[in-house]
Amino acid sequence: MKKLWRYFSAFEKSLWACSVALITLSFCLGGDFYPLSLIASLVGVTALIFVAKGNVIGQFLCIAFSILYAIVSYTQSYYGEMITYLGMSLPSAAVACFYWLKNPSKSGRSEVQIAKMTAKKLAWLCVSALLVTVAFYFILRYFHTNNLLLSTLSVTTSYLASMLTVYRSPFYAVAYACNDLVLIGLWIYACFSSLAYLPMLLCFFAFLFNDLYGFYNWKRLQKKQRE
Repeated sequence: MKKLWRYFSAFEKSLWACSVALITLSFCLGGDFYPLSLIASLVGVTALIFVAKGNVIGQFLCIAFSILYAIVSYTQSYYGEMITYLGMSLPSAAVACFYWLKNPSKSGRSEVQIAKMTAKKLAWLCVSALLVTVAFYFILRYFHTNNLLLSTLSVTTSYLASMLTVYRSPFYAVAYACNDLVLIGLWIYACFSSLAYLPMLLCFFAFLFNDLYGFYNWKRLQKKQRE
């Protein structure tokens, strides 16, 4: 545990601690307690701090978060979120685990070797994202998903983030930050029906700050790896 604690910088430890404190406080003040919402949020912010370090442990935690978050989404009839995390985020995290373990940093540290996006990858990403967006719009409409447009946009940003994570690109964090903004909108709406979802709302505020830091840190790691 001491070795793990020394692994993170003072800022990273502060960011994680503040995220945990914010989410836990919102859970205590929320009124209607839904423990799984809190657990999912805590697993999520812990996963992000490892992902921001380029550590594969973060991807294993993302798998756990995907399962927990899908269950919470189901209770609010956010079927788009449930389908996205079980059918896309979870499998992509598993694939990312494979590629991250296969491509460790040459520095010898516990971090993935960051890759450069090619024109071919970018073209495939844009075309496939468009196809995913159109397909999921009709799927979610069939299931009478709440907040259809926001839910569809969440699928698009989640898909882009998942693929960029597999591609080991720093821009995974930008896509996730966009996804966080969409999800903040979705869970604000959910909080009108029950304050039990307040921890999930604040979870994505915490995710937003963690993802912004993740982009900064990956760019820093990429520069070091190139040197």
